[in-house]
Amino acid sequence: MPEDYRSRLPNELPPAPHADALISDHFRFGHLTHSETAERHAIDNDFEARSHLEAAIHLARNVLQPVRDAFGPFVPNSVYRSQALERALKHRPPEWISNSQHSRGEAADIEIPGLSTLELARWVERHLEYDQLICECHDPTQGPNSGWVHVSLAPPGSVNRRESLSYVMDLEAGEYVYVPELVESLA
Repeated sequence: MPEDYRSRLPNELPPAPHADALISDHFRFGHLTHSETAERHAIDNDFEARSHLEAAIHLARNVLQPVRDAFGPFVPNSVYRSQALERALKHRPPEWISNSQHSRGEAADIEIPGLSTLELARWVERHLEYDQLICECHDPTQGPNSGWVHVSLAPPGSVNRRESLSYVMDLEAGEYVYVPELVESLA
């Protein structure tokens, strides 16, 4: 039976806990590295540094678990992404290095079935500590669950910026743009 890591500090963890090992009340180690894209393309999505593992566990315990406690079961779309997975997702050459917080284990993309993406982002903004919060690709014409929420958390000992953004369609320009607040669309 896999060990229970919920009460351990990150520096007490072995290099790679079993995928079924609990890291919070409802999240397992495997939730941090799961990627259908990685599986489809046989990409290694294991943690590349212990600091990335520690950051992802910190994120799971302080962001994913409180969201789960408030809204019920969900599986994050994406948490950790290795450099190889980042390159595959973003169609970049082998020498390209991502600076995404996902590649450091500091970010998750989440959706809650039946809850508006914008409502989820606003709940996180009001109730949780975060570094960056982005309501991404939300399009109210596609329904309240369109898009997802990107939320990051700085590693322990670092300062969170509490930056809230939306990545929404600019109809005049015909492309997505970042705006410095949580909004449904450009007015």
